[in-house]
Amino acid sequence: MNAELEQVVIQVRQVVKGKDDVIRKVLAAVLAGGHVLLEDIPGVGKTTLAMALGKAMELDYRRMQFTPDVLPSDIVGFTMYNGAQGTFEYKPGAIFSNLFLADELNRTSSKTQSALLEVMEEGHVTVDGITHELPNPFTVIATENPYGSSGTQLLPESQLDRFLICLTMGYPEHKAAVEILRESAGKGLELVQPVLTAERLLELREQARQLHVSDSMHEYIVNLTEETRRDPRIALGVSPRGSIALLKMARSMALIRGGEFVIPEDVLAVIPEVWAHRIHLSAMARAEGTSIPGIIREITERIRAVG
Repeated sequence: MNAELEQVVIQVRQVVKGKDDVIRKVLAAVLAGGHVLLEDIPGVGKTTLAMALGKAMELDYRRMQFTPDVLPSDIVGFTMYNGAQGTFEYKPGAIFSNLFLADELNRTSSKTQSALLEVMEEGHVTVDGITHELPNPFTVIATENPYGSSGTQLLPESQLDRFLICLTMGYPEHKAAVEILRESAGKGLELVQPVLTAERLLELREQARQLHVSDSMHEYIVNLTEETRRDPRIALGVSPRGSIALLKMARSMALIRGGEFVIPEDVLAVIPEVWAHRIHLSAMARAEGTSIPGIIREITERIRAVG
């Protein structure tokens, strides 16, 4: 394992019990320069995970609770007239941070959700025709409650596609649940110590981007992608953007495990989280209760790495 990155996992593990695999995948997404969507019921530690990760990497992080009355200007900022100076001044919104935690994103209006689109894709905001650059590194970690919960609405496809990965934390196992209960009156996030700087994170991102990927691995990812478009149960398969996302995550996972190049296991470790929110089932498949993770598993069993 990469010693520096494993230290981040160790710090976050102090407050997020029994979820090392989830921690590593969220860390991999941050390394890849992507954004994360955590979908789960309330109370399983989604917010704690995001805040602990930000603290362990010395990232300037801000949290916004999304409700129906949150406005786009609350996120991206606004301009106002300064009477004393006789000029218009820009007031930055909450998005200006290294790590922006969008809590319960699917409780707010579509207009407010769309305010995040340019930010997540371009790394800047445009207000009144003027572009403002965000800090670097910049990552959005959004949480959402399952669709059907009171006051929620589906995120649009264009919004979902901006997230590099989408994953579920799930309930803790018995041993972890006992630890959580035992330490429920403890210090919480105060236990987490910074072990990585934002500057070092940028260097590690560059290392991940430079990690060697063989032609056979490129071929493997494309073969997997094309299979999603041939499966009759899938109405909308994975796009080239989805292939690139999978490669980015595979590189990050290779760096975390301390490897010098990407292997098929790096791809298989993250493919459900990268692709599940990018695949749309046919009406027949939905009626039959087909699961997207199940289809992805079948595809990875049919398509083997070459070389």
